[in-house]
Amino acid sequence: MKDFLLIFRSDYKAIAKAKPEEIQDYMKQWKEWIDNITAHDKLAGGNHLDSDGRVVRNNGLVTDGPYTEIKESILGYLIIKANSYDEATGIAKACPILAGEGNTVEVRAIQAL
Repeated sequence: MKDFLLIFRSDYKAIAKAKPEEIQDYMKQWKEWIDNITAHDKLAGGNHLDSDGRVVRNNGLVTDGPYTEIKESILGYLIIKANSYDEATGIAKACPILAGEGNTVEVRAIQAL
């Protein structure tokens, strides 16, 4: 079994426009999805990321970021356990974020250091 990183991308501005009841329903869907992953002993970790941050460049320049004016911001991640990319992708396909237009889940195998 290998660890895979699921990276969730969406538009922060679209989320900010959602009605409270839509957000509540959306969070319920997320909880059910994550509970299902946990019930199958596939969850290894993860977090939601704050919308604020900093970007450090190779020349030492530090700027405010991430740039929420772009359509696709990283909202968070999960680390899951799966036997293959196919299994990890199957788990990702059920993610509630994919109900939103333009939202994505990137699936990456984690390599040991």
